[in-house]
Amino acid sequence: MNNKFKNITYVTVFYTVICLIGCSNIASTSIASNDTSVSDTLYSHFKELFHVGAAINEETILGYDSQSEKIVTTEFNSITPENSLKWMFIQPKPNEFNFSVADKYVQLGLDNNMHIVGHALVWHSQLADFMQDIQNSAEMNAHVQNHVNTVVSRYKGKINAWDVVNEAFNEDGSLRESVFYNQMGEDYIDQVFRWAAKADPDADLIYNDYNVYKPLKRAGILRLVEKLKSNGTKISGVGVQAHWDLNSPSLKEIEQIILDIASVGVPVSFTELDISVLPSPWEMVGAEVSQNFSIFEGDPKMNPYPNGLPDVIQNQLAKRYEDIFKLFVKHKDKISRVTFWGVMDKHSWLNDWPIKGRTNYPLLFDRNYQPKKAYQTVLDLSTTD
Repeated sequence: MNNKFKNITYVTVFYTVICLIGCSNIASTSIASNDTSVSDTLYSHFKELFHVGAAINEETILGYDSQSEKIVTTEFNSITPENSLKWMFIQPKPNEFNFSVADKYVQLGLDNNMHIVGHALVWHSQLADFMQDIQNSAEMNAHVQNHVNTVVSRYKGKINAWDVVNEAFNEDGSLRESVFYNQMGEDYIDQVFRWAAKADPDADLIYNDYNVYKPLKRAGILRLVEKLKSNGTKISGVGVQAHWDLNSPSLKEIEQIILDIASVGVPVSFTELDISVLPSPWEMVGAEVSQNFSIFEGDPKMNPYPNGLPDVIQNQLAKRYEDIFKLFVKHKDKISRVTFWGVMDKHSWLNDWPIKGRTNYPLLFDRNYQPKKAYQTVLDLSTTD
């Protein structure tokens, strides 16, 4: 190289080019580096419309993934814990609570003046083993009341919203026969919401579920909202788990979700937004974690992009996010929060569900913590409909 750049003019040109390349790299990574000079971020762009959040994992909460944390504190004004407040982690044994990670999660939100979400108080999955063996209604009621009161009271005035009950409905709109339903009866949801409201009267209380685009399931959820309201039980909104793909549900179906929930007098929270770009076995849509498709493990047809996302799919993903957020802007008066289920592709649960070992690309930040085309497409949207 010294021979190539003997002339001082060439040296000047060389370092000018290097400088330009370096400046370009800095610009491309500024979003992920918590650079305060960034003038527009996801939350600032939509701050007059609704909260924009991300679900964060334990690595981010504990500070082990500083790059992810920087994205969270720069781009979002709301956080949800992926796992750290679920029953099996908070109370693995009767009346033995472990708040070590949950406390750090809440403190992260407080330190950054964020809208903090608690997820999830009562859910049949990821439940402590001892709860599965209870065969006595009075004992079940006592454990659930104790859990709700202990957890919600601990974070009273700190956690802004709770996913109080999660995934309680079947696809036909009937109540799922979970351990809670079987031992506490069909009015258990009302009771749990009452306990949560008593423990923190100021917190927003949300019912959360997936496949809400399906009319029968949505009808069941709407009946629940109307029943709770008629009983004088506090319910602050419906959480829609937006685990969608490039084609389904349709924009018309998504819009109908918003309109129908608004019609019963509560706002919508899109609580778990991600867009899968991979084939879905048997056209499966939703988030039922018990589903297992291990027979497809290692099938290249089910994992078509192991080494990177082709531009054509990258463009489809960007268009899908653009269309969805245009709809959100259109109905901004009916939406309280939009939360991505994860920060970046590498950490997405969709890499291992419903088929383990796949490489998915469902979020706005890639595996190198860089914003994708979909990110810029969303950020370029007008916030007036």
